[in-house]
Amino acid sequence: MINTTCELPDSNPPSEEIKGILRKCRTIAVVGISPKESRDSNRVAKYLMNQGYEIVPVNPGQRKILEKPCFRTLSDIPFQIDMADLFLNPSRVPTVVDQAIDMGVQVIWMQEGVVHNKTAQKAREKGIEVVMNKCIMKEHMKMSDR
Repeated sequence: MINTTCELPDSNPPSEEIKGILRKCRTIAVVGISPKESRDSNRVAKYLMNQGYEIVPVNPGQRKILEKPCFRTLSDIPFQIDMADLFLNPSRVPTVVDQAIDMGVQVIWMQEGVVHNKTAQKAREKGIEVVMNKCIMKEHMKMSDR
């Protein structure tokens, strides 16, 4: 049976574009990262760090995650980031995407289970690449396999 309660992505970049995104984006804000090592957000961020990416944790309830200073919101980051990687309930996506647009982020990546087509369209209209409902770690591993 098809689950009609969650939105499906209206579009995503093709595989070659996703590889390009993973090559060009080196500083990634992980929005909604958990301090718990067992959580996907923490495991994915740790994987990305091990692959040479600069990770910027964003979680309002934490001061430090993965030995890095943690910011309350995307807007609180005082330097340029290339990508916002979202581990959020889809209802929280519009606020974060607005912050990403204001910051000039190049890419918004919504992890598996995170889709918000209306907000993705708004970001695309501002020239931001958007990936939805895909795990950045899995996509990176596919790229590394070839």
